Amino acid sequence: MNIQIKLFASLSKFLPEGAKGKEALLSVPEEITIRGVLEQLGVPAKMAQLIMVNGVRRGLDYVLQEGDLLSIFPPIAGG
Repeated sequence: MNIQIKLFASLSKFLPEGAKGKEALLSVPEEITIRGVLEQLGVPAKMAQLIMVNGVRRGLDYVLQEGDLLSIFPPIAGG
């Protein structure tokens, strides 16, 4: 199945080749969790601070569906 993924800030380096900007279309197995997508891309789970699917905050064990938009933000520090 296909999902759209957006990786923000320092996470964008984990996007697959062919990504446009901070997003890419990703082919993944059926019944894959967000954790599975992170593993597939090589993103350390501790770097995924805010995870949203179709604009709703989700956890690592959420099962993705065809056409979902997965957005992942790293921890943000400021001063």
